Amino acid sequence: MHATSATDTPPASYFLDRRAAAQALSLVMPTMEAALADSQYGDSGILYIVIMNPAVRPWEATFDEAILLEHAIGKPRDQWDADYAGYARAKARTAWRLGADTQAVATVSPHLLRAGDTGVWGSAIVDGIVVATSGAHACYDEAFSGAIAYAVRAVAKQRAQAQAPAMALPQA
Repeated sequence: MHATSATDTPPASYFLDRRAAAQALSLVMPTMEAALADSQYGDSGILYIVIMNPAVRPWEATFDEAILLEHAIGKPRDQWDADYAGYARAKARTAWRLGADTQAVATVSPHLLRAGDTGVWGSAIVDGIVVATSGAHACYDEAFSGAIAYAVRAVAKQRAQAQAPAMALPQA
């Protein structure tokens, strides 16, 4: 069931919120910013990022309600040569709805695509954390999405360890 009123909000992840997603994004940011300056990774000069709330399932909320964080790096939006936000959102929507990254859907399960879904790849899912990016070459959109998703998971794990030491994973 989708949220229907201002007081009927989607569930939240206990250890993951916008601030945690932004912290995770900042860990990966130097790599992505460096890649924007090198055309072997993409020539748009843009990277648009969508991070989904892993605690929200498609039957619980609308896609927009389930977005945890969106962020753009690179050129100002009025200098974009394409709708990178639209592409990243479409990748995130497809991956979130199907529970599979867009490369797998496009190459292995294209029969799952609906009208309006994207067949373009560039997303990752790590333990239910869906991230999609657009602006780099597809293989690097996928790599950046994966790096962000792993960083998001690390921040959530660190928060869990800090709040419940007896339940925490062993330290390396």
